[in-house]
Amino acid sequence: MGGRERPVHRRDALGAGAVLLASALAAGCARGGGEAGVRGGAGGGAPVSSPPVSPAYGSQAPAPSPYGSAAGPRRFPGWPGVITHGPRDRPRIALTFEGRGDPGLARAALTRIERAGVRVTVLAVGSWLEAHPELARRILDGGHEIGNHTEHHRDLAALAERDEHSAYEEIAACARRLRRLTGSIGTWFRPSPGPGATAPVRRLAARAGYPHVLGYDVESRDHAATGVPAVLRKVTGELRHGSVVGLSLARPVTVAALPLLLTEIDRRGLRAVTAAELLS
Repeated sequence: MGGRERPVHRRDALGAGAVLLASALAAGCARGGGEAGVRGGAGGGAPVSSPPVSPAYGSQAPAPSPYGSAAGPRRFPGWPGVITHGPRDRPRIALTFEGRGDPGLARAALTRIERAGVRVTVLAVGSWLEAHPELARRILDGGHEIGNHTEHHRDLAALAERDEHSAYEEIAACARRLRRLTGSIGTWFRPSPGPGATAPVRRLAARAGYPHVLGYDVESRDHAATGVPAVLRKVTGELRHGSVVGLSLARPVTVAALPLLLTEIDRRGLRAVTAAELLS
């Protein structure tokens, strides 16, 4: 991806292709046709064809990563308890995804990500893994890392104010589930609904075994987006070296936007890595 040298004319071609494809998707959304390659998306219309895979993409999944394993949390000296971005002097970013929703869309998102040779971080909701336990290994087998996004996706800060024991159990129950499925409690913790963490939540996360809370500095707002162009504008307008991007793994609009987003990341010379790799 972004770290390789390429002739200038190829990058120009990729940029032009991204513009043309974005225009086509925007036109499709304006007609009410829904999101590309998924079931209608926010527009509610009939599905349309998936966007073509960019020629920049490889056909193979990325090589396994030492961080895409059930290695468990790590401490990063010099970094705060809540990490929202990585080093600003290196052309790397981390794409992080909330793991819940339609498992078919989640698999489609992972496939598109892997076609681009990219590794990501998935913060999984425990109840989602209870319903779809095979997805934990699917994430790790793709070279990605998995983390804890609470057991039931409750408002953790509000819960901690009135019942710290229940708030702790939201973290600990998901950690136990991850350990059963993968052998570790996961690489990261992110509170729900995210991304910030109050002092009580940080304390409970540390007690559960997570030295850092993973936030983000670029929010896609894909949960509220009405179409692919809105997601692309929001993310690409704020993206910079070291950014951690917050996305959803299983929303139609996000899955449809991924090929264009990954192409634009590559065009800018950025490399998308896991959150642990970003900080290493």
